[in-house]
Amino acid sequence: MVDSLTKRRLPESELDALVRRVLGVPLVAHVELTDGMFNTAYRLTTADGRETVLKVAPPPGVPLLTHERDLMRTEALAFELMAAHGLPVPEVLLHEDGLLLMTALRGVPWSTARPGLSDAEHGALRRELGEVVRGLHAITGPVFGYVQGPNGATWREAFTGMVDAVLADADRFGVELPPTVRGAVEARAHLLDEVTEPVLVHFDLWEANIFLADGHVEGIIDPERALFGDPLAEIATVALFTELDEDFAAGYGKREFSDAERTRVALYRAYLCLVMIVEGVPRGYSGEERDGHVRFYRAKLAEYLGL
Repeated sequence: MVDSLTKRRLPESELDALVRRVLGVPLVAHVELTDGMFNTAYRLTTADGRETVLKVAPPPGVPLLTHERDLMRTEALAFELMAAHGLPVPEVLLHEDGLLLMTALRGVPWSTARPGLSDAEHGALRRELGEVVRGLHAITGPVFGYVQGPNGATWREAFTGMVDAVLADADRFGVELPPTVRGAVEARAHLLDEVTEPVLVHFDLWEANIFLADGHVEGIIDPERALFGDPLAEIATVALFTELDEDFAAGYGKREFSDAERTRVALYRAYLCLVMIVEGVPRGYSGEERDGHVRFYRAKLAEYLGL
């Protein structure tokens, strides 16, 4: 897979000027972090030994999906809300002009640590994550949907608007999708009316975005795709393409799901499939690996919507 066209890289001189302005000391080392797929990120080390992470938003004029505009503002807001509620997140040091500077976590991503974890250790961490997510979902917002849009006064309005936006993006970027997608979502949209309170959903809680240290969850990163809506939307990423495990469910405090709730989770998984099918075009992804991923996402989309 090729590097994303959304990556905007800064010269060392700009990185040095930034840390001198914010932290008052010069930069002595920097390394680009390559795990992220959208923003550019650097780990910066200053002369006094402090380590920070800088995220750089895409350059102006790069084609983006509708909901991807001004994601960094959403990320900064989500970090602010999560920190205010005592959740484990980095401290934001600066947010301006497409730049987000924050303290560096000292641990490692769960995805990196996982091969060395026993089943018991992994299960305990999943329960702890469930507790963290329960705290996350205690945070409410002023609107349903993405802060930057699409959003709406109800969850049905916001979510169907999100689907319509990605379908319009598919048309804009020449991505062919099954013509029955919109109808399949509309046929199930009445179930979204069960959601009456817009809670904060990270919506990208896979293991690479969860840092571990000393056997515990040290911090949650990358809430740039956060939204306010149905807490069950979180299931789509904490149990990506699989069933929700008992350990997470125990920590979160919800083990049983109604048929309507399962259908809503399927809708959110279908939406993520749509995004992952379409986003590769403006980002310039290509190759056999990308083609294989798209075939997988299309198959899962059909499964979740009964196409």
